[in-house]
Amino acid sequence: MCGIVAIIGKGKDQELVKQLSKRMSHRGPDESDLHITENGHILSHERLSIIDLHSGRQPIQGSSTAWMIHNGEIYNHQELRDGILKHHTFKTKSDSEVIVHLYEEFGYDFLNKLDGDFAFVVIDGDDYIAGRDPMGVKPLYYGLDERGRMYFASEMKPIADQCKTFSTFPPGHYYTPKTGFVKYYKPEYDDYIKATKELDLKLIRDTLTEATRKRLMSDVPIGVLLSGGLDSSLTSSIASRLLKEKGKTLHSFSIGLDADAPDAKAARKVAEFLGTQHHEVHFTIEQGIEILDKLIWHLETYDVTSVRASTPMYFLSKAITDMGIKVVLSGEGADEIFGGYLYFRNAPSKEDFQKETIERVQKLFTADLLRADKSTMAHGLEARVPFLDKAFLDVAMLVKPEEKQPKTYDGKEKYILRKAFDTPDNPYLPDEVLWRQKEQFSDGVGYNWIDQLIDYCASKVTDEQLDSAKELFSYNTPTTKEAYFYRAIFHKYYPQQSAAETVRKWIPKWQENQDPSGRANAAHVQADVEIAKSNMLV
Repeated sequence: MCGIVAIIGKGKDQELVKQLSKRMSHRGPDESDLHITENGHILSHERLSIIDLHSGRQPIQGSSTAWMIHNGEIYNHQELRDGILKHHTFKTKSDSEVIVHLYEEFGYDFLNKLDGDFAFVVIDGDDYIAGRDPMGVKPLYYGLDERGRMYFASEMKPIADQCKTFSTFPPGHYYTPKTGFVKYYKPEYDDYIKATKELDLKLIRDTLTEATRKRLMSDVPIGVLLSGGLDSSLTSSIASRLLKEKGKTLHSFSIGLDADAPDAKAARKVAEFLGTQHHEVHFTIEQGIEILDKLIWHLETYDVTSVRASTPMYFLSKAITDMGIKVVLSGEGADEIFGGYLYFRNAPSKEDFQKETIERVQKLFTADLLRADKSTMAHGLEARVPFLDKAFLDVAMLVKPEEKQPKTYDGKEKYILRKAFDTPDNPYLPDEVLWRQKEQFSDGVGYNWIDQLIDYCASKVTDEQLDSAKELFSYNTPTTKEAYFYRAIFHKYYPQQSAAETVRKWIPKWQENQDPSGRANAAHVQADVEIAKSNMLV
């Protein structure tokens, strides 16, 4: 996991590029390097060392004239080295190096051979290719400056004030100067009518276990983010079992406003059940409010639910890296795949249900994946997401939607995921956690967090400011004082129209209240009366 910058085109000052790259030094605190190709193009890399700690420095040269930079992990790199790339000579043991050799072997057509999470750029003379992983687990932006130079970067920070226009690089695509953008990831599940597979609980369990096994690849210690919800608890349980096979103990981490937060209590039960070495972190509402400015600079979004949920994740990530751990597993993606958000129970038909799961999975890179990456990498921590493994998606997304719909099973969301791991003879989790109701992360850390955050933002934004919001923010105009407050901070750091257009707001469907809090859904057993009944717009 790292930060990358590539500039295609001559004439950019080397020292300036170093400064631009250093704007992302939090992504790669271990080492930094820059290479200028013979044709004057520039590659820069901020490294977080996870695989091949001693010789995996980037940029990496291939067998001839090609150079590459990469952010992410290639889980099948050893298989590629031993197989289709066995006649290539490698300079490092880094998983990243297979990318440049695949380019040398296959030209542009190699991204479907990669199993991992990645954003990369390969430059060969004046030719180049940039690519992003299928789901957008790793961030990537691209832009064009006034002299026609092309930029690629892991975050907006290095390029926002350098480019006249820039945008988010689409997941599942690659880009070359000859082809433009090419969609290489075309899963069968993109077509909602293809979801016809019969339910196979063992296959779901086996493929998620294998997805987790891959993501334990590391030369440094690994932990798990354990909120106490179903998704992170299952990830923790599977990882704990796999590590116990190797005689290792898993470190688990949770966060809340205090020891009585809903997630904190559930996480303690899971940690005790699994026998993990558990660490619990607390933060105050005042501390959360105090870091909002810096947090939004890191996140590069003004989306309300992303800011709410990123605050506890930001504090937790710092505590984890302070303990010397660089990699954690996280549970992002399960709610989108299985229709886990409470509003899914209001889907008018099975077709609508399936279409919504597809759209939510496709848009993860604008919300939960952005939050998971940038709030952890703010402190040099890599988050890995087993639920978004390609093989697991191919299984879970093609199950018939009527098997997933909560109303089929007395309103229990993610029923088939729970049932797949409901193994009484060898239990994965305590029953009260396996069958616990959904809490969205920003709710589960303590209900007062959102309530007081809304109040604080309301105290900082006047009625007049909100009424005239469209004059200042014509695109994605904020409609609540909380949204206005976040947007104003974002605008201070990223005033460009291009920056505003990279953000997508997360709004639940099929419920009257549009607030993204899980408690805003009437189905929540502890729904806050004011949140659930008001009609606030995000």
